[in-house]
Amino acid sequence: MRINQLVMVSVLLHYLCPGVVSDDSIPIPASKDEVNSWFTANVQPPSERKNLDPALAKAETNPKHIRVSKDGKGDFKTINEALDSVPNGNTQRVIISLGPGNYTERLKIVREKPFITLHGDDKDRPSIIYGSTAAQDGTVYSATVIVEADYFMAISVNIINSAPRPDGVRKGAQAVALTQSGDKAAFYSVRLHGFQDTFCDDKGRHFFKDSYIEGTVDFIFGNGKTLYVDTELHVIEGDNMAVITAQARHTKAEETGYSFVHCKVTGVGEGALLGRGWMAFSRVIFAYTVISDAIKPEGWHGVPGKTHYGGNTYFGEYMNSGPGAKMEGRPNFVKKMTQEEVNPYVSLGFIEGSKWLLPPVKAAPARKLSRVEL
Repeated sequence: MRINQLVMVSVLLHYLCPGVVSDDSIPIPASKDEVNSWFTANVQPPSERKNLDPALAKAETNPKHIRVSKDGKGDFKTINEALDSVPNGNTQRVIISLGPGNYTERLKIVREKPFITLHGDDKDRPSIIYGSTAAQDGTVYSATVIVEADYFMAISVNIINSAPRPDGVRKGAQAVALTQSGDKAAFYSVRLHGFQDTFCDDKGRHFFKDSYIEGTVDFIFGNGKTLYVDTELHVIEGDNMAVITAQARHTKAEETGYSFVHCKVTGVGEGALLGRGWMAFSRVIFAYTVISDAIKPEGWHGVPGKTHYGGNTYFGEYMNSGPGAKMEGRPNFVKKMTQEEVNPYVSLGFIEGSKWLLPPVKAAPARKLSRVEL
């Protein structure tokens, strides 16, 4: 059966048989116009799902809503105050709605507080801003937002590390915007801003959609297992060796890797790479992605010290387009994938999404103001 036929079957099942078990194996369609239909059919609300992780299904039955507003009209004025109100051992979805403005805070969502959602308004997006560096706290813990907990979700939020751009002279100048170490996290319409090491995709299974990540050197790095869909990867110009990904799969037994599907690589300068072999078994796939001329013709570097030797790395490309997508200049270790080879990386099965991935939640309705507040 063709991919578009599979998608149509999935959509029909969604409407005719609510509560069916989602099919992890249905691949993301080759046509970008069909991606949202695929998502709607295969990532249903918890009330229509039968195969969710039991703890997640329980957590979603009665979500708690908390408001954060800098003007004092919410439950709290800071995000950290809202997080502090969530008890350790939390078993309930907590949706923290963020009012507009800049929150100059550093957040750490500890592993004892799963099921937390940060929710902003896409029309007036909140920004979480901090400026630590690796020299101050170590690379991983320099992040503006550190998520150790499972089942985290972020929607319509900007996360920014405001530290100065590394100049190659200052030691430890790299600065992370987000470190994601918890399992089963989803990000919708999230923007990550930084330079070197913007996103530490540390470990666990993650999903990005309709998002934006920018940076210079290794700006997506770590040993996560992450599916990125319809997400812009922006190479900031001015660096002689910009690299988008440095994936950290150490052994063949590890099932980690990054898969970018229907994404967009933007930027100028013709000095960037899609990825490099940071660890011995680094694994990265780009499929149906529009790649600008910000990417060098070679596209990839192999193992450290042997840039044209791939070793045990797995770098694959499938049906990409744009001036930076030409395969002629790629090293021989880069794989031009077939449909059969790419299928495991372009479905929810890559991250076992049918068990935990949910669509973006809605914020609570606006609270009525008292006469005193009016």
